[in-house]
Amino acid sequence: MRFPVNFERLKTSKARPGRRFQPRIIGVLGMLAVAGVLQACSVMKLAYNQAPDLAYWYLDGHLDLTGEQSLRVKASLNQLQAWHRQTQLPVYITTLQQLQQQVASDTTAAAACAVTADVRGKLAAVAQQAEPLAAGLAGMLQPGQLRHLEQKFAKTNAEAEDEQQDDSRKTRQGKRYRQALSRAEDLYGTLDEPQRALIARRLEQSRHDVRRLFAERQRRQRDTLQTLQPLASSQASPAQAQAALRGLIERTLSPPDPAMRSYLDELGRENCQSFAELHNSTTPAQRGKAVETLRRYEQDFRILSTGKS
Repeated sequence: MRFPVNFERLKTSKARPGRRFQPRIIGVLGMLAVAGVLQACSVMKLAYNQAPDLAYWYLDGHLDLTGEQSLRVKASLNQLQAWHRQTQLPVYITTLQQLQQQVASDTTAAAACAVTADVRGKLAAVAQQAEPLAAGLAGMLQPGQLRHLEQKFAKTNAEAEDEQQDDSRKTRQGKRYRQALSRAEDLYGTLDEPQRALIARRLEQSRHDVRRLFAERQRRQRDTLQTLQPLASSQASPAQAQAALRGLIERTLSPPDPAMRSYLDELGRENCQSFAELHNSTTPAQRGKAVETLRRYEQDFRILSTGKS
């Protein structure tokens, strides 16, 4: 069950930066440029305004950028954010206005999945805009930086494996429950006991498999390295690099293995069904709180679209 992203964790995760986000060059740029799609407050505004710095910090941590690379990447990230602020935030405002009307009524899993698909489409637009930046960065990379990235993958994977061994299934379920509850209450306010039990039951019934997802994470890492290697040191033209990175993003969003694609689709449907069931259990007061929350998001995006903090 997925609810609004907590960007406070993004700010405080520096000690172990690779655990939550995969180092997919275009993907991380898109995620950070769109920072706050579903998380509005002073933290979201701070994260959005600092998105170029956050993206640079992430990329530098994984690629150990040189001085020249840093200057070019920072300039490109600022340009990407300016484009996003001017062209994408107005689109989000319109979407939030529509959602405010929708949350007053019951919903369905299909409607929830439509919202998810819409968000993915918006992220895809950012990824497309970021392609020249990502291709330029890939062409500047040196063999030593790819080894640094590979070592970073190995380190974060070892940390994740240690955590999996230390945490029992009950512990992992407890963490997922607390995260889901926090995100739901960010939207609706305090949930009652039957609603909390609904979240717990849906998580218990979920086919979420941490090891299966970890294996897919490792496949994406291998794919990233294999894609970047022939692009490094300007071995490919800008057009070839953009095409290769576009393929990487497509394989990230839609894995080549049909069984994995089917599994991820099933998890997505589970999330949509869980959200629909919870939403349909909410009271008029809770739905009113959701409308207020979405309205605050809209107001924050209006402020951000002007370039103000």
